[in-house]
Amino acid sequence: MVRGLYTAYTGMLNEEKRLDIVSNNLANSNTIGYKKESVTSQAFQQMLTIKIRDGSNAYVDEGIGKMSLGVKIGETYTDYGQGSMRQTGNTYDLAISGKGFFQIAVKDANGNETTEYTRNGNFKITKDGYVVDTEGNHLIGSSGYVQVPTNVSDIAIGTDGRVYADGTVIDQIQLVDFADYDYLEKTNDIRYRAVDGATITDADGLIQQGYTEQSNVEAVTEMVDMIAITRAYESGQKVINTIDDMLSKAASQVGKV
Repeated sequence: MVRGLYTAYTGMLNEEKRLDIVSNNLANSNTIGYKKESVTSQAFQQMLTIKIRDGSNAYVDEGIGKMSLGVKIGETYTDYGQGSMRQTGNTYDLAISGKGFFQIAVKDANGNETTEYTRNGNFKITKDGYVVDTEGNHLIGSSGYVQVPTNVSDIAIGTDGRVYADGTVIDQIQLVDFADYDYLEKTNDIRYRAVDGATITDADGLIQQGYTEQSNVEAVTEMVDMIAITRAYESGQKVINTIDDMLSKAASQVGKV
């Protein structure tokens, strides 16, 4: 019976973690370039239950079956599927159609710079002509930071990433991809860093100027999952309340007999 309390507790804890992930998906359903996260559940290793010195079996220990020890989070993973395209008409809004990531130069508080990767193509231009994201991190091209002249009348970006200023090629945005996305680690909701073992490959995605790639989260599906998680959590509460009541009666009523 006490084991049942533990099993119900692990189930409730598991649903709580699942709810955190679903809530974060919903919160980012309108975030440009966000990729949905999902989670799997995994049972703890089952244990063999044994009758110990049972008088009905000549006091011989006897295996009577398996006992589950509850459930835990198995794996949290990211769905890198393509999000829908939204036309904005803005010169520096860029979307990737297909596989690949933009490279972003990110500096920490100490000024150390690292390269991170994103599908968020909501860029803008600084007064010096540098193309940066909403946090001021520089977009990386073939010659370093992508910079455009501020005195030209037309900036065009081709599907291959070439940047044209009044018809002249001045740089090329460098998209990259990875052989295995398991070697990517999230640094925030829309950026990733490569960890040891990551293999960079050529990206086959095409850049669409004047578009942004929306989140691939389906809000309705996430809300349905949230309802199912809430009900499962409530079931765990009912199990705990029932066992608690039974234990209370065992101690206060049966124990007096």
